[in-house]
Amino acid sequence: MATVARSFGPEREAEPAKEARVVGSELVDTYTVYIIQVTDGNHEWTVKHRYSDFHDLHEKLVAEKKIDKNLLPPKKIIGKNSRSLVEKREKDLEVYLQTLLATFPVVAPRVLAHFLHFQFYEINGITAALAEELFEKGEQLLGAGEVFAIRPLQLYAVTEQLQQGKPTCASGDAKTDLGHILDFTCRLKYLKVSGTEGPFGTSNIQEQLLPFDLSIFKSLHQVEISHCDAKHIRGLVASKPTLATMSVRFSATSMEEVLVPEASEFDEWEPEGTALEGPVTAIIPTWQALTTLDLSHNSISKIDESVKLIPKLEFLDLSHNGVLVVDNLQHLYNLMHLDLSYNKLSSLEGVHTKLGNVKTLNLAGNLLESLSGLHKLYSLVNLDLSDNRIEQMEEVRSIGSLPCLEHVALLNNPLSIIPDYRTKVLAQFGERASEVCLDNTVTTEKELDTVEVLKAIQKAKEVKSKLGHPEKKVGEDCRLSAAPCVRPSSSPPTMAPSSASLPQPILSNQGILGDE
Repeated sequence: MATVARSFGPEREAEPAKEARVVGSELVDTYTVYIIQVTDGNHEWTVKHRYSDFHDLHEKLVAEKKIDKNLLPPKKIIGKNSRSLVEKREKDLEVYLQTLLATFPVVAPRVLAHFLHFQFYEINGITAALAEELFEKGEQLLGAGEVFAIRPLQLYAVTEQLQQGKPTCASGDAKTDLGHILDFTCRLKYLKVSGTEGPFGTSNIQEQLLPFDLSIFKSLHQVEISHCDAKHIRGLVASKPTLATMSVRFSATSMEEVLVPEASEFDEWEPEGTALEGPVTAIIPTWQALTTLDLSHNSISKIDESVKLIPKLEFLDLSHNGVLVVDNLQHLYNLMHLDLSYNKLSSLEGVHTKLGNVKTLNLAGNLLESLSGLHKLYSLVNLDLSDNRIEQMEEVRSIGSLPCLEHVALLNNPLSIIPDYRTKVLAQFGERASEVCLDNTVTTEKELDTVEVLKAIQKAKEVKSKLGHPEKKVGEDCRLSAAPCVRPSSSPPTMAPSSASLPQPILSNQGILGDE
């Protein structure tokens, strides 16, 4: 049974009474364990206890809360594991637990709360346990600058507790006051929120579907979120002025869900400082400090315009998504490292207009057959093209002239199985072959010698080709000199066309200096 998350908002229904039912038992070694199903609203979980655990609980409640000594069914020495006794005891123990919950309807005594695992699954129990932990270790954690890990269920409980309008210390124990949590969270710098796939623990609670509010964190520098539904996360914008690194994985279906978490509340939005056209409902402030963003392992299919909100971004990881086109990244003027591996890219045409100064580009695991579009990424130092569909060696020429390229990966492409694959690839880099590390393997002297032989063979072929086509050579000489062309025939010479109509020579550095 899947849980139904309670929604945010001022209107809150009265909390339903908690229930505890003994739904069965099982024999473990020489004793019987009773299976208890606890219900709190839509949340259910299972706890297992033997009779001696009930007896210890009862003695503590009698001493601390003065409950009736005769409330618990008595011990049995003979036949304690007989089926008839066990079945009767199941019913009696259920009545016992229900009586205790009815006796303490608002806040269960600590010993009873722990007996029923409230500290793991119930709102008040979760917040009390977290408050006590931070009361004892909070200052130490903050002083050490460590990453603090918290569950979505814990954040959900704190969010719910804050909205209930109840005293922050309902149990009367100062260690469990909600104030300890709020004091800690407003000063914390490094946060990790990790949910679970499927139900949490022995419960039916689907953590990844629970809503929670992160506005209690005022000073975050780094946040990691995984296995949470980004649409149900609120308050992250409170950390915009300080947040430098953000990772959201297994949680989002679009970039907008992460970067504009309030987007669902607005019909239109624009980042702060941009020119506005038409009616705009809200101006969304930018992420002023964010330089690293990890959105890998999500279900993102588009790089949308929300990237305008992160103008200082330097590192962007969008690997393991469903991105189809490289788009909108021209807004990231500081972007240097981009990971688009394991997406659905099939074309790189015009990519140089989107990626101005990128130094590291990971395109592994896509659907690429052509490298056209990479030839103008002049700042590129590291390029991973492994696990694609590149077949022709000619495609490597698109990257062979890149002046800064040092590391290239082409493994697991069709061309990587051809004979002399490495030397044929390295030959495409000409005089820079010795500077290129292919597939994480440093180029050897033997390979460089082979590359020189390949270059000599290629040069010889070019010379032979020119000698075999003298008309072509004469025509080229005529165009370069802009002089009358004398044809090797008996026909009289003809006047060359005016220089204005001559085709311009293609210079070797034209692509660098002026090609648009």
